[in-house]
Amino acid sequence: MRAARIAKSRLRLGLLLAGLGCIGGCGRESPPAHTAAATDAGTSGPAPAGGAAITATAATTAATAAAGSAAGAGAQTHIVLSPDDVHIEYRVYGRGDPAVILVHGWAADANYWSGQIDALAARYTVVAVNLAGHGASGSNRSDWSIHNYAQDVAAVAREVPDRQLVLVGHSMGATVVLAATPIIGPRVIGIVAVEALRSVGEPPLRPQEIERRIAPFNADFIGETRRLVIDSLFPKDANGVLVKKVAYDMSLEPPAVAVPSMRSLLSFDLAALLPTIHVPVYAINSDLAPTNATRIRKVLPDFTLDVLDQSSHFPMLEAPQRFNPLLMKDVAAIAQRAAH
Repeated sequence: MRAARIAKSRLRLGLLLAGLGCIGGCGRESPPAHTAAATDAGTSGPAPAGGAAITATAATTAATAAAGSAAGAGAQTHIVLSPDDVHIEYRVYGRGDPAVILVHGWAADANYWSGQIDALAARYTVVAVNLAGHGASGSNRSDWSIHNYAQDVAAVAREVPDRQLVLVGHSMGATVVLAATPIIGPRVIGIVAVEALRSVGEPPLRPQEIERRIAPFNADFIGETRRLVIDSLFPKDANGVLVKKVAYDMSLEPPAVAVPSMRSLLSFDLAALLPTIHVPVYAINSDLAPTNATRIRKVLPDFTLDVLDQSSHFPMLEAPQRFNPLLMKDVAAIAQRAAH
């Protein structure tokens, strides 16, 4: 019984941490608001940080590695200072308006978008950001707040010459790009949130509950992070190699960065931020847990949802051939709406 309670608590934390907001039991039993079946061919899957490319099936591993290498070969790497004097590394690919700024999630980095670079860069300027404390960006920061991460994105945006910007964020990165939007201002013409926003409209966690959920990560960050990924962020039938790769990769994030970032994310007041968002928001979520689009639209009236069935918290890694057409569709819709 105790093991079951721990597993359920870890599941809840995983989904909350991801911005999923599943307070009760979560699974595939509840039907999603809309299921997207994208069948167009996309680019091969990306290479997560620190290792070779891995996709949902062993057969595509070689193609994934080739795509990741090709994307990396065309990158222009830049560094900008955040307002609190942290070096923020970002990479620029392709050329075309609007610019698409990609922001990774908790304990990840810009490499998690490798499988999307080629598709996007064929049409747009693409900017892949490493938030402070992640990838090759600096870690000389004491306040690991969502606000400071948003300032990282705003600092990069100021260096991008394109007149219009589309912000794309995965998991924690979705909250970060939402927070960055009012800072950047009218250049932002739309947002794509990946695996996020399910908690919109739900009561916030109490401080005691946040600390209770964080405590296991303070005690054993590596072990707890790996258990979180394996138990909560992938379906049970996911490719084991990919699951272990992501679990290992995320567990190597410095706890001094990851734990306060988790606390900031779980404490962040979306209810206060969302009324300031006046651009269209698109979401691409998995069916790991239901997304209540009706509830979200009460706060974000201009909200569009696609649900990628039978996928994980990392659809851009696990199913790029299905994920990429949805992302391209959303960016194109945002650009078309801005043109009119």
